[in-house]
Amino acid sequence: MEKHTIRIATRESDLALWQARHVQGLLEQQPEVIGVDLVPMTTRGDQILDRALNKVGGKGLFIKELEVAMLEDRADIAVHSMKDVPATMPDGFAIAAVLDRADPRDALVGSTLDALPKGARVGTSSLRRAAQLRLTRPDLDILPLRGNVNTRLAKLDAGDYDAIVLACAGLQRLGMADRIAEPLAVDLMLPAVGQGIVGIECRSDQPALRSLLGHLSDANAVAAATAERSVARALEATCHSPLGVHATINDGALKLDALLASPNGSRVIREQGTAPAGRGDKLGRAVAGRMLDAGAAELIAEAD
Repeated sequence: MEKHTIRIATRESDLALWQARHVQGLLEQQPEVIGVDLVPMTTRGDQILDRALNKVGGKGLFIKELEVAMLEDRADIAVHSMKDVPATMPDGFAIAAVLDRADPRDALVGSTLDALPKGARVGTSSLRRAAQLRLTRPDLDILPLRGNVNTRLAKLDAGDYDAIVLACAGLQRLGMADRIAEPLAVDLMLPAVGQGIVGIECRSDQPALRSLLGHLSDANAVAAATAERSVARALEATCHSPLGVHATINDGALKLDALLASPNGSRVIREQGTAPAGRGDKLGRAVAGRMLDAGAAELIAEAD
């Protein structure tokens, strides 16, 4: 049996390092692995904090440097939040494993939704979150907010906002679940594609490594991520797009719920579908097809 030392490229934020160390621990339990090293680095997405992501290159800014490290043989794999991974992978790379899903919901921090007064300042730079908040509370003042979890919490604590929106999973993983004032039900706010799922990326020309990593995958997370990413890919949606998608699996049945909104929340397209868990890609394309028939391309162009 060939033995491997695996180098993990990771962003340097607390959450990214938590995820990388979690994968490190899982890999160290594999008999083929003799060592796991972290290769921390800062990406352009981490460096550019004064502009919205959709203005400077999108989600790919968080992973490009990690992919370059793999191409240059400075790292073997990269660990990501799947919500940061574009639905279409660049040539030469593959998601070799997705781990079991944590809480996919968004969290309101600082106040519950009902307790926010009219005109309250809510921080988020996510078009998806902003659009869905406006559907429920059009009176709120939605303000941009960038930075890692600690940076965003510090801005809330400094009084820059009355509340902010973060992912439940990130707060829970960092031991900050007590900061959650209200987990937002998926009926109220559909999560981002892949939210709550950690993915492991490697070069696609490494079959032995892909096979090893595949042992870490969770079948339900694979089914959910496949369906959700299929919707985004078929819609050609990017971080410009206020798109929420959520898949659940029960007794081998996959249920998919997708929503696309105009940035101001004035127009919404929502579709659902069900299929066997192994047909997530087909289900995602079918749901996206109905959304396109309902005018989704116009909403995506409006967001761009």
